[in-house]
Amino acid sequence: MVISGKRKASIAKAIFRGGSGHITFNNLPLNILSPELARVKILEPIILAADKAKGLDIEIKASGGGIMGQADAARTAIAKGLVKWTKSAHIKRLLRTHDRAMLAGDPRRSESKKFGGPGARRRRQKSYR
Repeated sequence: MVISGKRKASIAKAIFRGGSGHITFNNLPLNILSPELARVKILEPIILAADKAKGLDIEIKASGGGIMGQADAARTAIAKGLVKWTKSAHIKRLLRTHDRAMLAGDPRRSESKKFGGPGARRRRQKSYR
């Protein structure tokens, strides 16, 4: 089963298979991923799901953005995949109450540029004298 997650400019695809509980991130074992904060962020939904997530092999491929954006995208993909794999309303409720951003993406986007200036809000300076 393939599930995707997005965060800012990052996209992560997670492939779920029954197995022995191995997790890989961009073809590397998750336990050697650095920084540690990114590793903890990716493991968060798995820790919350506890024994329901045991025996799952998860292969994550992330691209775009930085390491923390990729970690957030992977976290979203794992959370969505766990809910879909287990078909459990309890896990869905647990993840949603812990942090809603795990299941629902962040809707913030960059504002588009308008006429009369170099950016979305900035305008050319006006001189009175």
